[in-house]
Amino acid sequence: MSELLLPPEHRYAKRIKEQLNEDGSELSILNLGPTHPATHGIFQNILLMDGERILEAEPTIGYIHRAFEKIAENRPFYQITPLTDRMNYCSSPINNMGWWMTLEKLLDIEVPKRAQYLRVIVMELARITDHIICNSILGVDTGAYTGFLYVFQFREKVYEIYEEICGARLTTNMGRIGGFERDWSPEAFRKLDVFLEEFPAAWKEFENLFERNRIFIDRTVNVGAITAEQAMAYGFTGPNLRAAGVDYDVRVAQPYSSYEDFDFIIPVGKSGDTYDRFCVRNAEVWESLSIIRQALAKMPEGNDFHADVPDYYLPPKEDVYTSMESLIYHFKIVMGEVPVPVAEIYHPVEGGNGELGFYLVTDGSRTPYRLHFRRPCFIYYQAYPEMIKGALLSDAIVILSSLNVIAGELDA
Repeated sequence: MSELLLPPEHRYAKRIKEQLNEDGSELSILNLGPTHPATHGIFQNILLMDGERILEAEPTIGYIHRAFEKIAENRPFYQITPLTDRMNYCSSPINNMGWWMTLEKLLDIEVPKRAQYLRVIVMELARITDHIICNSILGVDTGAYTGFLYVFQFREKVYEIYEEICGARLTTNMGRIGGFERDWSPEAFRKLDVFLEEFPAAWKEFENLFERNRIFIDRTVNVGAITAEQAMAYGFTGPNLRAAGVDYDVRVAQPYSSYEDFDFIIPVGKSGDTYDRFCVRNAEVWESLSIIRQALAKMPEGNDFHADVPDYYLPPKEDVYTSMESLIYHFKIVMGEVPVPVAEIYHPVEGGNGELGFYLVTDGSRTPYRLHFRRPCFIYYQAYPEMIKGALLSDAIVILSSLNVIAGELDA
């Protein structure tokens, strides 16, 4: 049998035997995962160890594979949003908005400016919560629990804003083709104003806890470094690529939802190590806050929260009970009797972890013929074995944490 067909532990056992024959050193195999609390998800890394030093690593995924793409290919277009929620569930509204924008690209729907700005606000809120989770848990993995406890209360405040917008918190099912299912309430804007007032001071304190902390610096600087060339070869995008010095951001390279209307910088690092990934995400939070403020300041007058597309946008339920026209539209949309173009399209957005893309092929029916999610976690996780080779076991934990591998996005 080919060695590549053997389970990893068997191949490593052969290596151990060979190594012992050569120099008498003692090697061991360690399973990091699939249910270890430090792996941040249900996936496994089989490590070949020389004491605390990692010689080789082999990742294994598939423990929570849910076949989202195949499920989506058997669902009407408007019922796919709950599946996108459960990929990167740390910033699910970005997934939702990306999917709706993909359909709008397919159907050539122009979304009102106000609805586009509302989408920008909610996507940047989602980016902030994603970075809060990543960087505060990186602190936990280096032994610093205080920052995590301190900033997580603001994640809850963002979830309260989500509740005002759509009634949900973590997996939001937010939005519809053409915009939102309802206009934002005055309470949603009030809670947003409170968040914008209170959060910056807390985030600044969080940065002060870590960025000049001697222990944190020793645990993260020059740990898990990856060059720009290596990162691009692996297909990195998002903060992990920008930490290596490449200023690629989908919001700038391929603007959507009127991102071209806002002024913001793209934070970049130099060394591509764990510390740079941490600092880039910290800086991106400040840019997200700036974008939200700009969107509020530039918000068009009126109450246009969705496009005028009755063929695709469900009418208000109260109208369905009293208006025959509304009832007909409701029936045609729910039963999938509205034709869609035969097309092949791709639409990317800047997710919390990088370029989140939707590749959609349609055949004119009520469901996708083919739908593929470009999940950034799935792509950059392939570099993890190379990044931890030669590192200590404790380094492997913080490197994984700084990459922000979300199991739902890795293993959809």
